[in-house]
Amino acid sequence: MTESKLLPETLIKLRQDGMAIFKAGLTAVDSKAAVLKACRRNGDRLTIGDFHYQLSDFNHIHVIGAGKATAPMALALEELLGENIFAGSINVKYGHDVTLECIQQVAAGHPIPDRPGVFGADKILAMVSGAGASDLVIGLISGGGSPLLARPAPGVSLVDKQNTTQLLLECGATIHEINTVRKHLS
Repeated sequence: MTESKLLPETLIKLRQDGMAIFKAGLTAVDSKAAVLKACRRNGDRLTIGDFHYQLSDFNHIHVIGAGKATAPMALALEELLGENIFAGSINVKYGHDVTLECIQQVAAGHPIPDRPGVFGADKILAMVSGAGASDLVIGLISGGGSPLLARPAPGVSLVDKQNTTQLLLECGATIHEINTVRKHLS
């Protein structure tokens, strides 16, 4: 049946249903909502999935991460943990940052890695290396993390990683194929 033959009420109902389905799809993939669903806080108790943590058992809480959706994920943790977060650093794609209170963001290149990605990866590595046995480190990883954590392996330069990624993209390599190569260059 063509649109012109549908009754106006039917057409309106189809559009409403279509919009409801679209909004439900967006809600289902909302990274902030996903973190708030997986992480809960009840007083001094933090639950992440099936794991439970007494916040008072830790000297410091660090939040690290990388990916295109990591900033809203970090925002969710800030809402849950607030001033309990001692420090944090995440790498996000340019233009994917949000306003955060205590977690620092480094905007970096995606899909081609760049120098800010290396800088941010070094910051995250230093933070994790400095964490003690009585510290809790929470990692946030979303799609796009590998080019945003662009720290080259010994003997590999950033230019090598950039050129290799560009060549793989130009020849139509899949994301699986690109990531297979990237893990050996990082």
